[in-house]
Amino acid sequence: MALIPSAASSSSSSSSKGRKYNVFLSFRGEDTRTKFTDHLYAGLIQKGISTFRDDEKLKQGTLIAPELLKAIEESRFAVVILSRDYASSRWCLIELTKIVECIEKTGLVVLPIFHYVDPSDVRNHKGIFAKAIAKHEESFKDNIEIVQTWKAALTKIANLAGWDLKNKHESIVIQEIIGRIFSELYSKFSSVSEELVGMDSCVEEMLDSYLGRGLGSVCFVGIYGMGGIGKTTLAQEIYKRISGNFEASSFIANVREETKNQGLVSLQKQLLSKILKKSEINIWNVFEGINIIRNTLCNKRVFIVLDDVDKEEQFGALAGKHDWFGPGSRIIVTSRDSHLLIRCGVNDIYTAKGLSNDDALQLFSWRAFHKPYPEEDYVNLSNDFVNYAKGLPLALKVLGSSLFAKRTNEWKSALDKLKKEPNKNILDILEISFDGLTNSQK
Repeated sequence: MALIPSAASSSSSSSSKGRKYNVFLSFRGEDTRTKFTDHLYAGLIQKGISTFRDDEKLKQGTLIAPELLKAIEESRFAVVILSRDYASSRWCLIELTKIVECIEKTGLVVLPIFHYVDPSDVRNHKGIFAKAIAKHEESFKDNIEIVQTWKAALTKIANLAGWDLKNKHESIVIQEIIGRIFSELYSKFSSVSEELVGMDSCVEEMLDSYLGRGLGSVCFVGIYGMGGIGKTTLAQEIYKRISGNFEASSFIANVREETKNQGLVSLQKQLLSKILKKSEINIWNVFEGINIIRNTLCNKRVFIVLDDVDKEEQFGALAGKHDWFGPGSRIIVTSRDSHLLIRCGVNDIYTAKGLSNDDALQLFSWRAFHKPYPEEDYVNLSNDFVNYAKGLPLALKVLGSSLFAKRTNEWKSALDKLKKEPNKNILDILEISFDGLTNSQK
């Protein structure tokens, strides 16, 4: 049986932990292929989620191929679209039985979609599902056990939490499914990174207390803190985890530097290009860009991050006001200037904090030893450098990297030098923060 992989099947997330594919789609072709399933498949691919579905050219009655069952075993998620004629297909029921087997065998996460059918009819084999089962029982009189297995699989899947399409917009349900898969892929399956030491609690606080309020309204949230404190890392991790929940998203990095180098019109084009999925956006000046952003995005539920904003005109050109965006939109702005964030009218400001001593030592050790703890002979020296860094992630990374594979006497010499003259890489970043302050703040 031929299978169709998405364009993202070679992504790093799909190859980790022995899993080839992110999603396996189980559906009855005649019922949903050209509509719901096709839209869901396209949306998954657009988000870079590797997905397998069957080939629509396959002939009826052909034996189910081993490759398809293997694809189920090698997937993280199975989306089962339970439509009117799903149970009439032996293929679908064989797939479903394999999916149920993999729930315990491989930890497969199953997301059922009740495609205009009553979940209780699926669970209890009533209505159209009763008729389908009766036909199978007639066909398999000499092997009735297989039909019992199919019935048990239907009940098992129907008891799982899923989506009932009755009285719901299909486009919204598709967004929710993609968002659920996207979020779990990043939060559960992304590789552990030293960059994220101490970050999980900050991400959860942002998601629960700042971005989770008033889900139907447009919300602007600022992330404030000195240079090197981890604002960008925090915003990037949030973006990875939840951008899939939105109709469209865009992360504009280094706004301060990019404004100097390329100008605001270039950033406006970048913003719209990512959200509208177009390579060429024609904007001739900032005011035209403002009108296009406002008129194009006012009905879209978007997630936008503006990283390192230091001027009101940057914010005004890229995010402007709440009514530029559709209900449920979220805009994150990172800045070293809390007063700027207030002037821009953000709803809340999250103040990024330095790392605790334990987290600081772990981050430093990742850079200095390529593991989360120091070598035995370096424990005291490591603590000296951690105390010097005062929980600043930038300082911990720079110092740790500079000391990698060096002897203890070199560490002592570096520490003595730091007490006389700060590290230039760290100082350059802090100077930018300092120069942006008013005289009284300095």
